[in-house]
Amino acid sequence: MSIAFLQMPCCSESTRSINLVLNLAKKWQRQWIAMLRISTHRQMRSWHALLVRSLASVKLGSFAALLFLAGFVRPAVATNREQQLIVRGDRIFIPVTVNGRSTEALLDSAAELTLIDDDFAKAIGVEQEGHETVKGSGGEDKAQFANGVDIHAVGTDLKNLTVAVLDLEDLSKRLVGTKVAVIIGRELFDAGRFKLDIERGKISKMSQSVRPRGVMLPLVTFRGIEVFPIEIEGHSGVQAAFDLGNGSEMMIGRQAAEHLGLSGPGRIVERKTGGGIGGPVFRDVVSLSTISIAGKTFANVRAAIEDQDSQSDANIGVKQLRHFIIVTDFPGHKLWLQPR
Repeated sequence: MSIAFLQMPCCSESTRSINLVLNLAKKWQRQWIAMLRISTHRQMRSWHALLVRSLASVKLGSFAALLFLAGFVRPAVATNREQQLIVRGDRIFIPVTVNGRSTEALLDSAAELTLIDDDFAKAIGVEQEGHETVKGSGGEDKAQFANGVDIHAVGTDLKNLTVAVLDLEDLSKRLVGTKVAVIIGRELFDAGRFKLDIERGKISKMSQSVRPRGVMLPLVTFRGIEVFPIEIEGHSGVQAAFDLGNGSEMMIGRQAAEHLGLSGPGRIVERKTGGGIGGPVFRDVVSLSTISIAGKTFANVRAAIEDQDSQSDANIGVKQLRHFIIVTDFPGHKLWLQPR
């Protein structure tokens, strides 16, 4: 609580008053901040009146109450401002600016690096260098890199990024249906705590002081991607990638599918084309009787078997995650899922 701008009389009584306000603030912080966050404007006036009466017994009155309220209300309002989450089927996008140019970006929490289409990179004057191989869910592709890229998204400034530049035209046609200029990766999620409500089309950056609702699940970094525990047909401890960029079926790694007895000929219901960066691939599709995520059970779930060695046990995408209000905390390695 800052009071440096206030003109306070210099006397011991005032000093004792301020110290008492600070002590009361620490003592009542948890109770009052919970009430204030859910209060309407009219209720705020009621809380203020109640606080004045509570502090009157120690002769602090309205001035101390205003100090108390000023110290606890303002930060939560600025931090938790909701912004648009653009939902098209099971693909989600956010408005971004890249080096000052506005566009939409496909949101992909399982992308280790942000990707920019080569045509868009040329349009904004991004200098490209090098020739490297990037690995996606469809295999490998050639890419260049660009340094010093600034991205603003969800009230967050990502400065001086190194991004991969490649041709996203094929991926755009196969998976999205419209041109994708940017795929924003985990750099955004690494920048703080975020709340997503896919069904409402809302995303916000969340204060660390706010306690998220829902089931808290630990995140573990596996080959550059965050994974969390789920249950498949009664088998617990399956580690699934948290993948907001997956707008298709959930996936199961070939090794995990064999271990759980899911890949036998009698389990396969279809063979279909999938794959993202790297081009199309064919995958076996199985039907799972149940999966459980954060205590919520899904029945008769289609899952594609992924043959890449780098695949985690499973991969959970938007088809399942949209049934939760989501809070991500990549820096703290935590995920909260609140069933809708």
